[in-house]
Amino acid sequence: MISPARQTAFDVLRKVEQGGYAADLLVDRSAGLDSRDAGLSSQIVFGCLRYQAQLDHLIGRLAPGRLDPEVRIALRMGVYQLRYLDRIPAHAAIGESVELVKRARKRSAAGLVNAVLRKIDRQPVAWPDRATELSMPAWLLEKWDRQFGPETAESIATQFLQPAETFVASTGRIQDVGAQSVVPQLDLHPGLTFLDLCAAPGNKTAQALAAGAETIACDIHWHRLKQLAGLPCRRVVLDGTVALPFRSEFDRILVDAPCSGTGTLGRNPEIKWRLKPSDLIELHAKQVALLGNALARLRPGGRLVYSTCSLEEEENRRVVEAFPGAWQITERLPGREQGDGFFIAVLTSELVRQW
Repeated sequence: MISPARQTAFDVLRKVEQGGYAADLLVDRSAGLDSRDAGLSSQIVFGCLRYQAQLDHLIGRLAPGRLDPEVRIALRMGVYQLRYLDRIPAHAAIGESVELVKRARKRSAAGLVNAVLRKIDRQPVAWPDRATELSMPAWLLEKWDRQFGPETAESIATQFLQPAETFVASTGRIQDVGAQSVVPQLDLHPGLTFLDLCAAPGNKTAQALAAGAETIACDIHWHRLKQLAGLPCRRVVLDGTVALPFRSEFDRILVDAPCSGTGTLGRNPEIKWRLKPSDLIELHAKQVALLGNALARLRPGGRLVYSTCSLEEEENRRVVEAFPGAWQITERLPGREQGDGFFIAVLTSELVRQW
């Protein structure tokens, strides 16, 4: 028998390998589970993703060579439970991992999985390098070393190994405390016109509406704007990387830009295993286009906020530096400030006209 918790975790991790997002998948797949099974499933999924480099190192010492994805996932689940969870009986972690590979039609690997997991213990490990110890891609950790210094980079990576906190905003929505700090920078009040250029899923839009601003919410996909259903604002589907289809200018504009999300690795750990250096180049070009088009629709005397949940300078300082002005910049770093990592830059229109 395989418990619903472990079967769900296995199915979610397979979907994550194919490009899905763990948090969304868990919400969908855990709907029919009791709270105990749902909690264990979530713990296994996020634990395997957070500690993936350590798990793969331990597996590689005992089973070198190529493994089928289903076999590697079952091994990661087993190793994670045996080393990192205190209340899981060893026989359950091992036995159900073996059954998972059998059910996944990899019966020939059942003996390997059993043999590897029976050799796993909780003894201290001499990790081969700092990136493995912090369970980070080496290129990204080295980049943070240059950008923040080794001590801060290590603090950020260590923080991302911990479960992310859950916060509830004044709007009643679940919203990270760092994300909640963006909209107040707009200085919104009733009577102002507000353009939310990248609005979905609508948490910041809801904050703006609570302040009384006359709001237009935009996104490139209608299915994402549907998440704003019920909010008293106009919704517009548009591509913000091309000239905006508005004749009027706005008192306030928010560009909460699509980004790599490296500030959210505590709650979206799969991102660190997917992101490539070339992605940052592509994102930078898109973000510069979004910001330039937004600034062109800012009313004299207006105020614009550019924000990302990224830690990468390519998506943050290098974007706003493309538009000279007296930007007021705030950076929230995990481990230093509470919540996710965020970059927030504020500019008033009087300082925009230079470019």
